[in-house]
Amino acid sequence: MDAVNGLTHVTDDGRVRMVDVGDKPISRRRAVASGRFTTTPEVISLIRADDLPKADVLATARIAGISAAKKTSELIPLCHQLPLSSVTVDFELEADAVNIVVTASTTGQTGVEMEALTAVAIAGLTLHDMVKAVDPGAVLGEIRLVEKTGGVRGHWPAQPVRARTAVVIVASTSSAAGSRVDATGPVIRDWLTARGYSVDDVVVVADAAIAAAIENAVAEFPAVVITTGGTGVSPTDRTPEATKRILDQELPGVAEAIRARGLATTPLAGLSRGLAGVAGGTVVVNLPGSTGGVRDGLAVLDDVLDHLVAQVAGGGSHE
Repeated sequence: MDAVNGLTHVTDDGRVRMVDVGDKPISRRRAVASGRFTTTPEVISLIRADDLPKADVLATARIAGISAAKKTSELIPLCHQLPLSSVTVDFELEADAVNIVVTASTTGQTGVEMEALTAVAIAGLTLHDMVKAVDPGAVLGEIRLVEKTGGVRGHWPAQPVRARTAVVIVASTSSAAGSRVDATGPVIRDWLTARGYSVDDVVVVADAAIAAAIENAVAEFPAVVITTGGTGVSPTDRTPEATKRILDQELPGVAEAIRARGLATTPLAGLSRGLAGVAGGTVVVNLPGSTGGVRDGLAVLDDVLDHLVAQVAGGGSHE
């Protein structure tokens, strides 16, 4: 590594540089940062009552934080410009402090930690500006990175996958609305339970919400996430796209085997675009939205799932 003390943004002769990330893989990346704005109980009461001289304190600080995340590459010289997919700024009021938590996400070739940290800093400074007439001695501090996911290093701080746990996600707008009873989720749940997996939940969401559902499920570090539905070619079918965003490794052989199994019964199985792969330490598999397609997919997984889970965990076979 041509860097000083292992820092990739410093050359051998000690000069700073912008790191070339052109060869890094594109992946879904997320960072959470936090900070603490310490003030007086009087100020906290005024914030709760929305009664400070400068009104809309938290709303203004939230907008400032989001804007700062977007401008991070302009403020910190060696940061790359990033296409942010989302930035959330949340506040928690205590007796004498405001806790600031920022979550930033992107799909790109480098991390989004600095955007989250910058948003915390600017949101906190905006709070200071809003309350300084009442408490000029307020203190902004404890700004830190809480966690990050994505990229070659995966999740930081490292979290162990919860062995023999699974989440089942049903992508069905009609079932989520209550106009149709889903029959696929219970089939997958029962199949997993019979094989010794503890199923956290069967989550039923509208097709438009599948991306958030998969991301939230993987963030809980189960060993397995199986989805059903949304794998076809209709305009609302977005499960493969949502899955691809979070995968570190694809397993095309598994997905093709599931399609091949279905093709033995119906040519419509060839229309499924379902994916399979690994996100962090979690195995993620898309199954079609029909009970027949689910049973075909589970028949394929019956032969490979335990071995695959063991491999991802670092072993050659299921113990």
